[in-house]
Amino acid sequence: MTAKSEVYENLRKSGLEPELVQALVDLAISEDLMGGTDVTSLATIPETQISQIDLITRKPGVIAGIDIAALVFLSISEKKLEVEQCVKDGTAVKENTCLLSVTGPTTDLLTAERTALNFLGHLSGIATLTNEWIKEISGTNAKIRDTRKTTPGLRLLEKYAVRAGGGTNHRMNLNDQALIKDNHIVASGSIKNAVEKVQDKFPELGYEIEVDNLNQLTEALDANANLILLDNFNIEDLKKAVSLVNKRALLEASGGITLENAHKIAETGVDYLAVGALTHSAPVLDIGGDLRTVR
Repeated sequence: MTAKSEVYENLRKSGLEPELVQALVDLAISEDLMGGTDVTSLATIPETQISQIDLITRKPGVIAGIDIAALVFLSISEKKLEVEQCVKDGTAVKENTCLLSVTGPTTDLLTAERTALNFLGHLSGIATLTNEWIKEISGTNAKIRDTRKTTPGLRLLEKYAVRAGGGTNHRMNLNDQALIKDNHIVASGSIKNAVEKVQDKFPELGYEIEVDNLNQLTEALDANANLILLDNFNIEDLKKAVSLVNKRALLEASGGITLENAHKIAETGVDYLAVGALTHSAPVLDIGGDLRTVR
């Protein structure tokens, strides 16, 4: 891979808008340089020196963000670099696995290194954590789904990382679908009123209703909801909800869900587990850059 056009095509295939990713990469690079230069690299390294840097995992994990890391390097010096992807996003790897190998001027490699690792480590951390949740509920029919609890500006990338880890995306933004939550119900007066207002204003959109108890669940069913969020239900009430709904609507459990209780919740028969921790609490996957001089 030696051109941005190849990276752009890979991003499109992954469901990402290349221009948006490029803007995020440019912002990250400008944050590092602040209109100046990498003074340490320019002072200590001969301008003509060529090196190879390998981005290597220090811990096992599931990878996301390879193309974004590649784009960082190519955005620093597109015409001078040779970029080789060692693995694909979504791959589960062991420690000491090469993810990306880049050859070019040493100064360019070191200028791009930290920004590339920031993207790659963060997104791979999300993919790795998501995959842990997927494994935890294996043997059930439930799916792990993310939320809007994302880092401002990075939502599309973080939700992509969830997909790379095997998870399912909820809505990407506030106009994807209506999510009628407790405060909307309070403001509207009732579930019925809220649903009617949504259907009147946006008849083409689907909607999900959040309920706090079994009585509200009945109201949601009476309002013909096809997707219902069960907020902070205990295990017994989740079982009752599944029985009461009897497949008339999809059910999403939310609130108080941990890796320790995820399997029990999934076993109740709900369709989704909403897990904000996928994006707001994922630890960064430890990835480093190993440099060696070529000439």
